[in-house]
Amino acid sequence: MELKEVLARVDHTLLRQNATWEEIRKLCDEGMEYGTASVCIPPSFVRDAAGYIALESKARGLKRILPVCTVIGFPNGYNTGAAKSFEAYDAVSKGASEIDMVINIGWAKQGRFGDILKEIDAVGTACQGRVLKVIIETCLLTEEEKIRMCEALSSSYADFIKTSTGFSTGGATLEDIRLFKDHLKHGKRIKASGGIKGLEDAIAFIEAGADRIGTSKVVADVIARGLTV
Repeated sequence: MELKEVLARVDHTLLRQNATWEEIRKLCDEGMEYGTASVCIPPSFVRDAAGYIALESKARGLKRILPVCTVIGFPNGYNTGAAKSFEAYDAVSKGASEIDMVINIGWAKQGRFGDILKEIDAVGTACQGRVLKVIIETCLLTEEEKIRMCEALSSSYADFIKTSTGFSTGGATLEDIRLFKDHLKHGKRIKASGGIKGLEDAIAFIEAGADRIGTSKVVADVIARGLTV
Protein backbone atom coordinates (compact mmCIF):
# COMPACT_ATOMS: atom_id res chain seq x y z
CA MET A 1 0.00 0.00 0.00
CA GLU A 2 1.36 3.41 -0.96
CA LEU A 3 2.08 5.94 1.79
CA LYS A 4 -0.33 8.44 0.26
CA GLU A 5 -3.17 5.90 0.48
CA VAL A 6 -2.48 5.22 4.15
CA LEU A 7 -2.35 8.91 5.05
CA ALA A 8 -5.60 9.53 3.18
CA ARG A 9 -7.31 7.24 5.71
CA VAL A 10 -5.83 8.84 8.82
CA ASP A 11 -7.84 11.12 11.10
CA HIS A 12 -4.83 13.06 12.43
CA THR A 13 -5.80 13.37 16.07
CA LEU A 14 -5.11 15.53 19.12
CA LEU A 15 -7.64 15.18 21.94
CA ARG A 16 -5.51 15.65 25.05
CA GLN A 17 -7.22 17.76 27.70
CA ASN A 18 -4.25 20.16 27.81
CA ALA A 19 -3.98 20.69 24.05
CA THR A 20 -3.25 24.30 23.09
CA TRP A 21 -4.14 26.29 19.96
CA GLU A 22 -0.48 26.25 18.92
CA GLU A 23 -0.56 22.44 18.96
CA ILE A 24 -3.88 22.30 17.12
CA ARG A 25 -2.58 24.69 14.46
CA LYS A 26 0.51 22.49 13.99
CA LEU A 27 -1.80 19.47 13.64
CA CYS A 28 -3.74 21.31 10.92
CA ASP A 29 -0.51 22.22 9.11
CA GLU A 30 0.57 18.57 9.18
CA GLY A 31 -2.85 17.38 8.01
CA MET A 32 -2.73 19.74 5.03
CA GLU A 33 0.88 18.89 4.19
CA TYR A 34 0.46 15.11 4.39
CA GLY A 35 -3.05 14.82 2.98
CA THR A 36 -4.76 13.16 5.93
CA ALA A 37 -8.45 12.31 5.88
CA SER A 38 -9.15 14.92 8.56
CA VAL A 39 -7.87 16.48 11.75
CA CYS A 40 -9.75 15.28 14.85
CA ILE A 41 -9.74 17.93 17.56
CA PRO A 42 -11.66 19.12 20.66
CA PRO A 43 -14.91 21.00 19.97
CA SER A 44 -13.63 24.28 21.44
CA PHE A 45 -11.06 24.55 18.65
CA VAL A 46 -13.35 23.77 15.70
CA ARG A 47 -14.17 27.32 14.64
CA ASP A 48 -10.55 28.49 14.79
CA ALA A 49 -9.26 25.38 13.02
CA ALA A 50 -11.85 25.55 10.23
CA GLY A 51 -11.08 29.22 9.63
CA TYR A 52 -7.34 28.65 9.70
CA ILE A 53 -7.53 25.73 7.27
CA ALA A 54 -9.70 27.74 4.84
CA LEU A 55 -7.26 30.64 4.80
CA GLU A 56 -4.15 28.47 4.59
CA SER A 57 -5.61 26.29 1.85
CA LYS A 58 -6.23 29.38 -0.26
CA ALA A 59 -2.76 30.78 0.49
CA ARG A 60 -1.11 27.47 -0.42
CA GLY A 61 -3.24 26.92 -3.51
CA LEU A 62 -4.63 23.63 -2.20
CA LYS A 63 -7.49 22.12 -4.18
CA ARG A 64 -8.79 20.16 -1.20
CA ILE A 65 -10.00 21.66 2.07
CA LEU A 66 -8.90 19.44 4.96
CA PRO A 67 -12.03 18.34 6.91
CA VAL A 68 -12.29 19.15 10.61
CA CYS A 69 -13.55 16.30 12.78
CA THR A 70 -14.56 16.70 16.42
CA VAL A 71 -15.91 14.58 19.26
CA ILE A 72 -19.15 14.76 21.24
CA GLY A 73 -20.29 13.00 24.38
CA PHE A 74 -16.57 12.47 24.81
CA PRO A 75 -15.02 10.44 26.34
CA ASN A 76 -17.61 8.83 28.65
CA GLY A 77 -20.76 8.82 26.52
CA TYR A 78 -23.23 9.30 29.36
CA ASN A 79 -24.36 12.80 28.38
CA THR A 80 -28.05 13.00 27.51
CA GLY A 81 -29.11 12.55 23.92
CA ALA A 82 -30.31 16.17 23.84
CA ALA A 83 -26.88 17.37 24.96
CA LYS A 84 -25.14 15.25 22.32
CA SER A 85 -27.46 16.51 19.61
CA PHE A 86 -26.77 20.11 20.61
CA GLU A 87 -23.02 19.42 20.66
CA ALA A 88 -23.25 18.02 17.13
CA TYR A 89 -25.35 20.95 15.86
CA ASP A 90 -22.99 23.44 17.49
CA ALA A 91 -19.89 21.77 16.05
CA VAL A 92 -21.36 21.67 12.54
CA SER A 93 -22.36 25.34 12.77
CA LYS A 94 -18.76 26.19 13.63
CA GLY A 95 -17.30 24.29 10.67
CA ALA A 96 -17.01 20.61 11.61
CA SER A 97 -17.32 18.26 8.65
CA GLU A 98 -17.22 15.05 10.70
CA ILE A 99 -18.58 14.12 14.13
CA ASP A 100 -17.37 11.26 16.33
CA MET A 101 -19.91 10.52 19.09
CA VAL A 102 -19.65 8.17 22.07
CA ILE A 103 -22.60 5.90 22.78
CA ASN A 104 -24.14 5.49 26.23
CA ILE A 105 -22.09 2.45 27.20
CA GLY A 106 -24.26 1.74 30.25
CA TRP A 107 -27.23 1.36 27.93
CA ALA A 108 -25.28 -1.21 25.89
CA LYS A 109 -24.53 -3.15 29.08
CA GLN A 110 -28.28 -3.07 29.87
CA GLY A 111 -29.22 -4.25 26.39
CA ARG A 112 -30.93 -0.95 25.51
CA PHE A 113 -29.85 -1.04 21.87
CA GLY A 114 -33.10 0.49 20.64
CA ASP A 115 -32.46 3.56 22.80
CA ILE A 116 -28.89 3.76 21.50
CA LEU A 117 -30.20 3.62 17.92
CA LYS A 118 -32.64 6.48 18.62
CA GLU A 119 -29.82 8.56 20.10
CA ILE A 120 -27.53 7.89 17.14
CA ASP A 121 -30.26 8.92 14.73
CA ALA A 122 -31.02 12.09 16.70
CA VAL A 123 -27.35 13.05 16.55
CA GLY A 124 -27.28 12.07 12.88
CA THR A 125 -30.12 14.50 12.20
CA ALA A 126 -28.23 17.25 14.05
CA CYS A 127 -25.19 16.56 11.87
CA GLN A 128 -27.12 17.85 8.84
CA GLY A 129 -25.54 15.47 6.36
CA ARG A 130 -22.02 15.54 7.76
CA VAL A 131 -20.12 12.31 8.42
CA LEU A 132 -21.09 10.62 11.71
CA LYS A 133 -18.85 8.06 13.41
CA VAL A 134 -20.07 6.17 16.47
CA ILE A 135 -17.59 5.21 19.18
CA ILE A 136 -18.64 2.08 21.07
CA GLU A 137 -15.60 1.66 23.38
CA THR A 138 -14.93 -1.98 22.52
CA CYS A 139 -12.74 -2.65 25.56
CA LEU A 140 -15.84 -2.28 27.79
CA LEU A 141 -18.16 -4.54 25.75
CA THR A 142 -18.56 -8.28 25.35
CA GLU A 143 -18.43 -9.88 21.92
CA GLU A 144 -22.21 -10.24 21.91
CA GLU A 145 -22.64 -6.55 22.80
CA LYS A 146 -20.29 -5.57 19.96
CA ILE A 147 -22.34 -7.65 17.53
CA ARG A 148 -25.56 -6.05 18.77
CA MET A 149 -23.98 -2.63 18.27
CA CYS A 150 -23.08 -3.59 14.70
CA GLU A 151 -26.71 -4.55 14.12
CA ALA A 152 -28.01 -1.29 15.60
CA LEU A 153 -25.52 0.86 13.71
CA SER A 154 -26.27 -0.94 10.45
CA SER A 155 -29.84 0.39 10.69
CA SER A 156 -28.84 3.91 11.75
CA TYR A 157 -27.99 7.25 10.14
CA ALA A 158 -24.33 6.77 11.12
CA ASP A 159 -21.60 6.29 8.55
CA PHE A 160 -18.93 4.57 10.67
CA ILE A 161 -18.52 2.41 13.73
CA LYS A 162 -15.42 3.36 15.72
CA THR A 163 -13.60 1.21 18.23
CA SER A 164 -12.39 3.48 21.00
CA THR A 165 -11.93 6.90 22.55
CA GLY A 166 -8.32 6.20 23.54
CA PHE A 167 -9.27 7.28 27.08
CA SER A 168 -10.48 3.95 28.51
CA THR A 169 -8.81 0.65 29.38
CA GLY A 170 -7.93 -0.44 25.85
CA GLY A 171 -7.85 0.53 22.20
CA ALA A 172 -8.41 -0.97 18.79
CA THR A 173 -7.69 -4.64 18.11
CA LEU A 174 -7.48 -6.44 14.79
CA GLU A 175 -9.97 -8.99 16.12
CA ASP A 176 -12.59 -6.28 16.66
CA ILE A 177 -12.07 -4.88 13.17
CA ARG A 178 -12.65 -8.36 11.71
CA LEU A 179 -15.73 -8.78 13.92
CA PHE A 180 -17.15 -5.50 12.64
CA LYS A 181 -16.38 -6.51 9.08
CA ASP A 182 -18.38 -9.71 9.54
CA HIS A 183 -21.43 -8.08 11.11
CA LEU A 184 -21.86 -4.59 9.64
CA LYS A 185 -24.36 -4.14 6.80
CA HIS A 186 -25.64 -1.47 4.41
CA GLY A 187 -22.21 -0.10 3.56
CA LYS A 188 -21.31 1.06 7.05
CA ARG A 189 -17.60 1.71 7.47
CA ILE A 190 -15.05 1.11 10.22
CA LYS A 191 -12.71 3.43 12.12
CA ALA A 192 -9.93 1.91 14.22
CA SER A 193 -8.75 4.18 17.01
CA GLY A 194 -6.82 3.86 20.25
CA GLY A 195 -3.30 2.54 20.66
CA ILE A 196 -2.27 2.59 16.98
CA LYS A 197 1.45 3.13 17.22
CA GLY A 198 2.65 4.00 13.73
CA LEU A 199 2.69 3.27 10.02
CA GLU A 200 2.93 -0.53 10.18
CA ASP A 201 0.11 -0.68 12.72
CA ALA A 202 -2.08 1.49 10.49
CA ILE A 203 -1.45 -0.73 7.47
CA ALA A 204 -2.33 -3.84 9.49
CA PHE A 205 -5.64 -2.32 10.56
CA ILE A 206 -6.46 -1.19 7.04
CA GLU A 207 -5.72 -4.68 5.72
CA ALA A 208 -8.00 -6.13 8.43
CA GLY A 209 -10.86 -3.94 7.16
CA ALA A 210 -10.56 -0.47 8.71
CA ASP A 211 -11.55 2.40 6.44
CA ARG A 212 -10.23 5.10 8.77
CA ILE A 213 -7.47 5.22 11.37
CA GLY A 214 -7.65 7.59 14.33
CA THR A 215 -4.18 8.34 15.68
CA SER A 216 -1.56 10.98 16.35
CA LYS A 217 1.25 8.55 15.64
CA VAL A 218 1.17 7.84 11.89
CA VAL A 219 2.09 11.34 10.73
CA ALA A 220 4.67 11.57 13.53
CA ASP A 221 6.14 8.26 12.33
CA VAL A 222 6.27 9.49 8.73
CA ILE A 223 8.02 12.71 9.81
CA ALA A 224 10.50 10.84 12.03
CA ARG A 225 11.46 8.56 9.13
CA GLY A 226 11.85 11.45 6.72
CA LEU A 227 9.32 9.97 4.30
CA THR A 228 7.73 12.10 1.59
CA VAL A 229 4.25 11.84 0.14
